[in-house]
Amino acid sequence: MSKPFIIFFKDLTIKDVPVVGGKNASLGEMYSKLSSQGIRVPNGFATTADAYFYFLEQAGIKNEIKSILQDLNTKSIKNLMERGRAVRQTILRASFPPGLEKEISNGYKKLCREYGNNNLDVAVRSSATAEDLPDASFAGQQETFLNVRGEVDLLIAVKKCIASLFTNRAISYRQDK
Repeated sequence: MSKPFIIFFKDLTIKDVPVVGGKNASLGEMYSKLSSQGIRVPNGFATTADAYFYFLEQAGIKNEIKSILQDLNTKSIKNLMERGRAVRQTILRASFPPGLEKEISNGYKKLCREYGNNNLDVAVRSSATAEDLPDASFAGQQETFLNVRGEVDLLIAVKKCIASLFTNRAISYRQDK
């Protein structure tokens, strides 16, 4: 069986940081441990690092991104800004692979059913898997979208979060994948 593209909070622990990032793993911990104590923690789900790499590969943009980053000059702010902007535009123009789109949409529908609202407002946040390292922190540099409503807007926000991983740190793209 292939790895899932989304994982609900109830199934996440702090051990899942490499799979879903620190924010999402922490939300999973809070949901599992605090909900059972009567503290209301909203349910949700995380897209996985595998979903991110699948998107880049299946949308056919992985090589385009590699090409954009080929002459990256980390000592030039102008070069970093230009490369980051080009990568973000490439991601935003790309279409979601159908399997990934379906999993995200199905996850949203499940949340809507759980809360009895067919057009549930959700928050969409980036959660990088290497966001808070002992020698570096990128927390707060990626996008957050609040009051996202409906499948179409959810998918747009997810794509914008993927693109935001190239904000202020275009060099983070893993070229070995």
